[in-house]
Amino acid sequence: MTNRLLSAETTEVVLNKLDVIKGIRQIQMTGESIPKTINSGPGKGLPNNHTERRIINVNGREVELRYLVGAFYIELEVEDEAALDAKLEEIEKVLNECIEFGYTLNVGRYSKYKPTLHDYRSE
Repeated sequence: MTNRLLSAETTEVVLNKLDVIKGIRQIQMTGESIPKTINSGPGKGLPNNHTERRIINVNGREVELRYLVGAFYIELEVEDEAALDAKLEEIEKVLNECIEFGYTLNVGRYSKYKPTLHDYRSE
């Protein structure tokens, strides 16, 4: 989690540097939403011309950035603690280079990794 919301340029740089690290299965981003149209006030319904809502290029792929990014959830594919520590060092190096206002790096499970009882019941 970053201490400040990232600009589109910074988000693009971070994603491009993280994308080359092997062992990253997926990256999810969260943050402050930038809606396509203005939702309230005198300009309600008009297109939102926010400069940070745009398409960024992540290693040749176009990604529509719909919010100011405040956190990355990075899913790693590692087999043991030593591999996890090595990947965390690589990720921390990228974040230190790109995020100048600081961040918090936590390790844990933030997504479902096995079926639940509800999954079996709904089949």
